[in-house]
Amino acid sequence: MEKVIGTGTERKNGNHVINHLGEYNIGGDGWELERILKEIGHTVNCVLTGDSSYLDIKNLHLADLNLVQCHRSINYIAEMMETKYCTPWLKVNFIGIDSTSQSLRQMAQCFGDEELVKQTEGVIERETARIAPVLEQYSKILKGKTAFAIVGGSRSHHYQYLLRDLGMEMIIAGYEFAHRDDYEGRQVIPTIKSDADSKNIPELHLVADEKMYQEAHVHLNMSKEKYDELKKTVPLNYYEGIYPNMKDGQVIIDDANHHEVEVLIQTAKPDLFLSGVRDKYIVHKMGVASKQLHAYDYSGPYAGYNGALNFARDVVNALTTPAWKLITPPWEKTEEPLSETNA
Repeated sequence: MEKVIGTGTERKNGNHVINHLGEYNIGGDGWELERILKEIGHTVNCVLTGDSSYLDIKNLHLADLNLVQCHRSINYIAEMMETKYCTPWLKVNFIGIDSTSQSLRQMAQCFGDEELVKQTEGVIERETARIAPVLEQYSKILKGKTAFAIVGGSRSHHYQYLLRDLGMEMIIAGYEFAHRDDYEGRQVIPTIKSDADSKNIPELHLVADEKMYQEAHVHLNMSKEKYDELKKTVPLNYYEGIYPNMKDGQVIIDDANHHEVEVLIQTAKPDLFLSGVRDKYIVHKMGVASKQLHAYDYSGPYAGYNGALNFARDVVNALTTPAWKLITPPWEKTEEPLSETNA
C-alpha cells in the first residue's frame, strides 16, 4: 500500500473491472474462477496474490470493485483501499455451488447492468445443469456424513457451504490464525483491544488520496441514491463471520492443538477431517479420512462449479478407500491384559 499500489496508470480495457483479493490459485482455483468471471462479462484486473504480477499490483487501485475471498489474510488491503480510494469491496465465497451462484449474483447487482445480470443467470443455469447429474451420484454416497474443519484463513466457513451441497455437515469448525471478527463478524472490530503481539506489527495510517479518491457509487457508475439502495440488499464492505452459519450443537474451537484434535475425533467420530498439512497424518493414524485444504494434496481446483465436482470426487475416493479397513481407530481397540513379561 505504501510503495506499489497506486503507482500504475494502466486501467485494463473492458467493463466491470474487478480485483480478486485473497485468492491464492491453490490447485488452479483462480484460473477456474477467471474462466467464469470473464465469460459473464467481468474484466479481471488482478488476482492477489495467486496469479498476479508487479504491474497488476501497481494498477490495483484502478478497479471498480474489490472481491474479498479470504477475509483473514486480505481484508486489510480492502480496508485500506476503501480509505484511500473509496473502492467498495464485497465478501465473496466461490467454494460451493449455491455460494458461488450467490456471489456471482451479488456482483452483478453491484454494477446495476441488466445485460450483466442476464449473462450471470445464463452462466449459472448452464454450469449448475452441467454438473448436477454427476454431483447427484456423489451426494448419494456422501449424504449424512460428518466433517471437521480446522484450517487457516476463512476456509472452515467457506467449505461449510460445499459440504452442505453434498449432503454433509460440518459439526466442528475452527481456524488456526483467526481474529474475533472472523468468528463474530466485523461489527465487533471496534471492541477489539490491541495486545502485545499486535503492537509488534506496524500500522499504516492512510488518508484519502487527493487525486484518485472518488465516492463508492462513482466506482460502480451509479447514482448515490441507487448505491444506498444497493447496500440494503448486498453486504458491501462487511463480513458476517462464521457464527451465523453454525447450527445448534455444532462446535467452534480456535487454534486447536493435536491433543484437542484427538479428543474431538474420539468423541464425535467424524467421517472426514479437513485440515492443514500438519494435522492430516495424525488423523489418518486414527482411521479417519483427511483432506488437506492448504494445498489440496496436489489436486484441485476446488473453487467454482468444476471445483465442486473435483472436491466431491476426491472426498468420495477418500471415504471409500479400502485402506481404512486395515486401521483400527483407538476407540475401537480393546485393552490387552499385561503379561508377566511386560507387567
